Amino acid sequence: MYQFLKRFQSLDRRWVFLGMAISIVLPMLFPVHFPTKVDERVQSLYDRLEELEPGDKVFVSADFDPASRPELEPFFRANLHHMFSRDVDIVIGSLWPFAPPLVTPMIEDLAAQHGAVYGEDYAFLGFKMGNELAIKMIGDDIIKAFPVDSRENVTADLPIMNGIRQAQDFELIMSVSAGFPGTKEYVLQIQGQYNLEIASSTTAVSTPDYVPFYKAGQLFGLAGGMPGSAHYEQLVYEDYPVEGVRMMATQALDVLNLGHLYIIILIVFGNIAFFLTREVEE
Repeated sequence: MYQFLKRFQSLDRRWVFLGMAISIVLPMLFPVHFPTKVDERVQSLYDRLEELEPGDKVFVSADFDPASRPELEPFFRANLHHMFSRDVDIVIGSLWPFAPPLVTPMIEDLAAQHGAVYGEDYAFLGFKMGNELAIKMIGDDIIKAFPVDSRENVTADLPIMNGIRQAQDFELIMSVSAGFPGTKEYVLQIQGQYNLEIASSTTAVSTPDYVPFYKAGQLFGLAGGMPGSAHYEQLVYEDYPVEGVRMMATQALDVLNLGHLYIIILIVFGNIAFFLTREVEE
């Protein structure tokens, strides 16, 4: 036993890396779905969307890029699926130039699954440059901010835009935000002025900055990082199941959990080995 513990302390790092690789690959091939407690902020977001009635209109601001895609795409997909399942009309825009080519296939894929009709059940208005100024324009006059949509249709002529002129004409706003401009700017620029209901899905590194907004009631819900996306996935796909759906965030959370568990075991066992062999040597 003593010799084993001594050898463990000088274990070739390649074995450590191999163990980490296995702990990452296994849950990807064989999803575990470790049980997790849904965060209160995610539950609040989900519950508010459950209150929406068919025909209610929601504005979704898709403000992320390929670098933040792993954290935010699962939420974005689950969110669209959730609202399409409840026959909610969805208008999507973006303040990030890299977002439109990224999110367009996702939008069309989800719309096709639900048989949604473009211009009536959903619309993608495309990219608007201007950062905070663009957000102010969305608050004041969304038709002016997006005169044409991503398909070069006149926005004002879209049936889904009937009765919509300002941000406050939407039932609520979803900000899927990887940074600037995003959730923070929506809250600071137009939330208080128009008394808007806004929720956010954001990257893990940004979540602590937005928690005060949630506690102050400026956000009615907040899904932070991969765990937030995973919690929201579990809520949505439990109530609105889809055969063969890949719960990307939940699967990624399995990888994180198993990887962290592997590291913890190594640290604990390494310390035990160190103290036991030291006592023998002394």
